[in-house]
Amino acid sequence: MSGWLPSAPCTPGACVRATARATAVPRAVLRLTGVVALLLTGIALAPLGARVPARAVRAWCRWLVRAAGVRVRVTGSAAPHGGLLLVANHISWLDVPLLAAVRPARMLAKREIRHWPVAGALAARGGALFIDRDRLRALPATVDRIAAVLRAGGTVAVFPEGSTWCGRAQGRFRRAVFQAALDADACVQPVRIRYRRADGGTATAPAFVGEDTLLASVWRVAVSRGLVAEVDVRPALAPGAHPDRRALARAAQRACVDSREPWHTARPARAAEGPSSLTGRGVGTAGRDGAVRAEAGAVGVGDVTVGAGAVPSD
Repeated sequence: MSGWLPSAPCTPGACVRATARATAVPRAVLRLTGVVALLLTGIALAPLGARVPARAVRAWCRWLVRAAGVRVRVTGSAAPHGGLLLVANHISWLDVPLLAAVRPARMLAKREIRHWPVAGALAARGGALFIDRDRLRALPATVDRIAAVLRAGGTVAVFPEGSTWCGRAQGRFRRAVFQAALDADACVQPVRIRYRRADGGTATAPAFVGEDTLLASVWRVAVSRGLVAEVDVRPALAPGAHPDRRALARAAQRACVDSREPWHTARPARAAEGPSSLTGRGVGTAGRDGAVRAEAGAVGVGDVTVGAGAVPSD
């Protein structure tokens, strides 16, 4: 892995705790069976794309999370039409269907996910925008691809922290992806995701951090009791309300910060500072591309964008 990629200090040993009470193994297996059945259904329907009603896609995403044993509470709503950049804090592989439950979207995903069992097929068929995070020169082209989708009235979902955190702290939003919203004159929709225990405290069992394996994380969720996913759709950030991507990223991050939890940020890579004068309007292509590349790792592709792009975009 390249040294410029964003990372979080969270580890399974230091941060992740199972719920106090665990469900029986047969019930956990039944939950996983339901998840797999819904994923296979999604793979079968994904080629239909926009012909699948957005309401049905949102319901399918909520069922997927509920099948894993996690109740879902969504407050607020996103605009139903027009180009939209969905951004959220990143904790778990569950974040992807939770974001799509707000509005069906094409997910920005690391290229490795294309080869994952089940989830990889779902991501590819759902129109995920795959990116090689080790190729710094590919960042400007990725931003252009996102902007093109937004201009066409589509939705793109991104986790700008670029890595998963445990839920007790959050990382800094990387700026480059917000350039796409500026270029496309599109709204940015911040979404705050939290996981709670039955007693209302922060749950870290769903977190997928550090050297944790996907199998271990999925099983930890399946055997947990009383997990609740809270999805808070914050007010959209209108086009032109912020002069540059730095200000836009900060505004989106403030909207996604949980005031009830401490907020920590990972130390940014030195290259991530880059030129700060880029505004996204009236800037030459060469200067823009150079500044985007200077923000190494800044596109914000999460470490565990599981099932990215697994649902058809509107």
